[in-house]
Amino acid sequence: MSKVTTVIEELVTPILEELNLELVDIEFIKEGRNWFLRVYIDTPGGGIDIEQCALVSERLSVILDEKDPIEQNYYLEVSSPGAERPLKKESDFEKAVGKFIYVKTYEPIKDMKEFEGYLKAYNEDGLEMEVRIKTRKLNVFIDKDKVAKARLAIDFSS
Repeated sequence: MSKVTTVIEELVTPILEELNLELVDIEFIKEGRNWFLRVYIDTPGGGIDIEQCALVSERLSVILDEKDPIEQNYYLEVSSPGAERPLKKESDFEKAVGKFIYVKTYEPIKDMKEFEGYLKAYNEDGLEMEVRIKTRKLNVFIDKDKVAKARLAIDFSS
């Protein structure tokens, strides 16, 4: 995590705890000439609404104006993680068991680096997925330390 995202996490966490919301992800990225600070939040059961995002945005904006932890000018965006929510924390993976996910790995597994399929199991060692390759279904085990990126995905095959 970058220094900016670490500082923002420390500032937004008390707000989210008070409102019984959870932090999904923080991005601080440059797009063209503009910097964006994106804070993705959700409810513990999923289903955040625009009023909750607006409330967090207002409260976080006040704190950011007071503390001024970011040198660059930037746009603050507080939003839902969407249907393709990233899976980062252990609890994210645990909640995703049985769901359709996308995983990209740092190195090939079975000659592939990208997998889409159903998360069958997750534990401290890694995850097991059922993936479809052409007409075959295969179970693939992926070590946790080989996961570069993971997110929920939409299954268009059914």
